[in-house]
Amino acid sequence: MSGHSKWHNIKIKKGKVDQQRGKIFSKLAREIIIAAKDGGGDPANNMRLRSAIERAREASMPNDNIQRAVARGAGGGDGAVYEEMTYEGMGPAGVALLVQVATDNKNRTASEVRNILTKAGGAMGASVAWMFEKKGLITLPRTVASEDEVITRAIDAEDIKTTDGEYEITTAPEDFMKVRRALEEAGWKPTLAEITMVPKSSVPVSGKEAQQVLRLMEALEDHDDVQHVYANFDIPDEVLQQVG
Repeated sequence: MSGHSKWHNIKIKKGKVDQQRGKIFSKLAREIIIAAKDGGGDPANNMRLRSAIERAREASMPNDNIQRAVARGAGGGDGAVYEEMTYEGMGPAGVALLVQVATDNKNRTASEVRNILTKAGGAMGASVAWMFEKKGLITLPRTVASEDEVITRAIDAEDIKTTDGEYEITTAPEDFMKVRRALEEAGWKPTLAEITMVPKSSVPVSGKEAQQVLRLMEALEDHDDVQHVYANFDIPDEVLQQVG
């Protein structure tokens, strides 16, 4: 599993999402606004919006908040106009980073993200996007079913791996919702389901550098304008668990 996805999964299991519910709602609302602005306000015809709404519901975001965000994005509501941007950078130990933001002031956000990276011993501006590819990623506990059953259900998946007590299912972005629906129709609830940027290769990181990388991830994800952070680190699970 990619560095960001494994890190994100551990944080969910430890209840960190609940502790930061207000900030999570704000970020989810921005994602919905941008998705509705780009592809229209009908989730049936806008995969990105449909996925964003499902993530919001999974986080227990009130339906009124969701509908207001859809209306704003589709042109039926007032509020800040958000611009979506992706910054490329390097962190400690040569870890590649993609930082996706939604901001109403790109100069301020760029300066603040650069400052976070610099303080952590990293730098913004490196060309690293080629190290990642867009994929759908779904994880299921191995206890839900046998591997053969999962393979049969996830017939449109690109790859299915068994790691650390979970099935890790990778899909093409356009097949993500189809595979997710097939799994959920079987009564299996994913522990993680998202369109993500998967690194083509990973950088092993341990010891002090692992701590530095994870502190950087937390600092970036804590920024109000940062929607997603993708990284290609490979850190031992016991270190992820300790910091998560």
